[in-house]
Amino acid sequence: MYEMDGEEIFVIDGHVHLWDARQENIIHEGGEQFLQCFYDYHTGFTPEEEQWDIDTYRHYGADRMTEDLFGNATADMAIFQPTYLDDFYDEGFNTTEQNAELAEEYPERFVLNGSFDPRDGEEGLRYLEHLKEEYDIPGVKLYTAEWRDDSKGWRLDSDDAFEFLEKCADLGIENINAHKGPTIRPLNRDAFDVKDIDDAASSFPELNFIVNHVGLPRLDDFCWIAAQEPNVYGGLAVASAMTTNRPRKFGEIMGELLYWLGEDRVLFGSDYALWNPDWLVDQVMNAELTDEQRDEYGVELDVETMKKVMGENAAELYDIDIEAKKRQFRDDDITERFDLGTHYGGDAGAAAD
Repeated sequence: MYEMDGEEIFVIDGHVHLWDARQENIIHEGGEQFLQCFYDYHTGFTPEEEQWDIDTYRHYGADRMTEDLFGNATADMAIFQPTYLDDFYDEGFNTTEQNAELAEEYPERFVLNGSFDPRDGEEGLRYLEHLKEEYDIPGVKLYTAEWRDDSKGWRLDSDDAFEFLEKCADLGIENINAHKGPTIRPLNRDAFDVKDIDDAASSFPELNFIVNHVGLPRLDDFCWIAAQEPNVYGGLAVASAMTTNRPRKFGEIMGELLYWLGEDRVLFGSDYALWNPDWLVDQVMNAELTDEQRDEYGVELDVETMKKVMGENAAELYDIDIEAKKRQFRDDDITERFDLGTHYGGDAGAAAD
């Protein structure tokens, strides 16, 4: 596990994908535009020595993903957030079923979320029931700007969406992850607007709404909504990458989130493979607020705060027993594969002591 000031930090990467953007999978020009926009984010906010070539970025595969996430014990667990984009990609960009293959190989390390699209109607409701029955998904990832035929998006506060949220509540799918952040070409910026979270969260207090990317660039709107809705959480994917070359901006974002939401409702995410936790975690853990930011917001990025942000808050939402996981990881397949016994107090760790 990661250590900060001599204390162990259990890291749950709350936002990862296993995608396929190879040319043979692209069926619409939007698929190539989408991937190229992702790659621009990658090169723009990744240290030069950590950048990938475009071919690797298109399809890195399960083995590389497993090593990148867990190989150096920087991250301990990860949560899959599917993004289907069926109009752009023949087999989908990153579906629940594709993610499930890796999640089922290492069930102790991955949390598998599903998805829904209210434009799918009754067929979509049946698919949601199938995902719960087949994979026992604890959450869904929603992409309100996804194109579907002539439609270029949908709203989470619509009657159709409410029908799906009611189904989630009935099925015990409690964690509603919504992409509410930067647009990705060619999708529409306004279809990612965070404002529809407000009515949805008020109407379904039994559900948790994790707003991925904390509404960027609409951070202010998000914070005002989250301040009044106790079941709204902020996911740091994309924001966390600003530690690379916008550290002051990252400090501002964290200051606003901790001021309005508090330390219990902010969750780390790398957005893998946009960025890689094997270097990003270290940058986030070493981020600092300026003196002016400390004075203005009255908060600190101290070890207790970072324990919650980096893992404990996600563990609370997804019913993960961190201490039990630490014991399990002493000799699980990932620990054996990457020789991580010293990190989890296994045989190698005991011998070292």
